[in-house]
Amino acid sequence: MATMREMADRLEAGAAAIGELATAIYRGEPWPLTEVYGPGPESAWGPREVLAHVSEMIPFWMGEIELVLDGDGAEPPSFGRTEADPLRIEVIGRDRQFPARELLARIAVESGRVAARFRELDEVQAARVGRHVTRGDLTVSDIAERFLVTHVEGHVTQLREILAVAR
Repeated sequence: MATMREMADRLEAGAAAIGELATAIYRGEPWPLTEVYGPGPESAWGPREVLAHVSEMIPFWMGEIELVLDGDGAEPPSFGRTEADPLRIEVIGRDRQFPARELLARIAVESGRVAARFRELDEVQAARVGRHVTRGDLTVSDIAERFLVTHVEGHVTQLREILAVAR
């Protein structure tokens, strides 16, 4: 299992990789908006949907980690959402209309903020447990890995694939 410091480094690297795609993203503007951006295959998304999602999910999952950290320790606090969460869908639908530069700036700022917070967490905090709505009990470290770090890394790959096809 990666340490919180290692995950902070990976999160920053993922955000930097998205930032490195900025020129290619700008060249394709204005990107057409997909008809389907709610629950379902994210493979149908274009750059704007991906950027809107990444910019909203980074602070969302950090907030969920903070809820777990603030739990009383008696019972694992409930956290999380599913892809069908109406607020998630609404935010993606709204934010995908913003210029890519705004979404890229949000990703840069939020990933830096979250990475800094990861580096503040000690081993006891990283081991705190929360109860996800569908995946059960997970530690803060598990939440960070699954819902933030590997999630961002996956969307880097997705953006690269979208841009490669668009060329």
